Amino acid sequence: MAAIRAVVLVLLWLCLRGAAAAVPLVIWHGMGDSCCNPQSMGYIKKIVENKIPGIYVLSLKIGSNLIQDMENSFFMNVNDQVREVCSQLAKDPHLKGGYNAMGFSQGGQFLRAVAQRCPSPPMLNLISVGGQHQGSVYGFPRCPGESSHICDWIRKTLDLGAYTQAVQEHLVQAEYWHDPLKEEDYRKNSIFLADINQERGINETYKKNLMALKKFVMVKFLNDTMVDPPISEWFGFYKSGQAKETIPLKETSLYIEDRLGLQEMDKAGKLVFLGVKGDHLHFSEEWFYSTILPFLQ
Repeated sequence: MAAIRAVVLVLLWLCLRGAAAAVPLVIWHGMGDSCCNPQSMGYIKKIVENKIPGIYVLSLKIGSNLIQDMENSFFMNVNDQVREVCSQLAKDPHLKGGYNAMGFSQGGQFLRAVAQRCPSPPMLNLISVGGQHQGSVYGFPRCPGESSHICDWIRKTLDLGAYTQAVQEHLVQAEYWHDPLKEEDYRKNSIFLADINQERGINETYKKNLMALKKFVMVKFLNDTMVDPPISEWFGFYKSGQAKETIPLKETSLYIEDRLGLQEMDKAGKLVFLGVKGDHLHFSEEWFYSTILPFLQ
């Protein structure tokens, strides 16, 4: 009996050790979504927990309830959101040893800002699922979920003056609005994207912190009708001065000048470019298990 008990205790210890070894995961939702929607972030949280027993998954909520969380995805200054998230992560004891991060749509670029601005606790791997890293939503072609009335208003506001101070400070989508026909206005007045993309000068801390990632995984949706241009999800964008021809990351000044360290990360094998058939954020559970889950284990 003593021998059986000892074996059981060893097996139990091994199971507990395996559970404790799971790297925590932080996820950030996209525009018009919330932390705990059972059809989106709640679903992602559940399937990750089912596949990686014992993992701690934090789905970020900005605000005191789900309605505020959704509204803040449209109207809360992104820099304030990032500061709030950095505070949440620093106070969470589960994350003190490091964590993986996975952002969906605009949540992908927002988590990149967290990586660049807040290195403690350390982000280990960043997975951007449809994140618009060179900006969007140029033209704002489509709106998620049931937020069409909000998006109609946003379109009109962006058309009137995306780079005015009032719009920049109070409309999330304006803060990563990148108009290739108004590059100078973008570089001068964008209060979020132009900053994290080092458009007005080099912040060596941003570069150092991003390069500390083990992997930076970027998922592009090959039939995307929401992000314009879709290549922004791989850090590409329109060739300056027009809105038809696009160029890949390696032909951008961001890469050539290595303002974020992406060239060096690429040479070190830290950048991963994944393509998935389907429209924006449309993917199968099987694809998620086979392609994304390995980066979390």
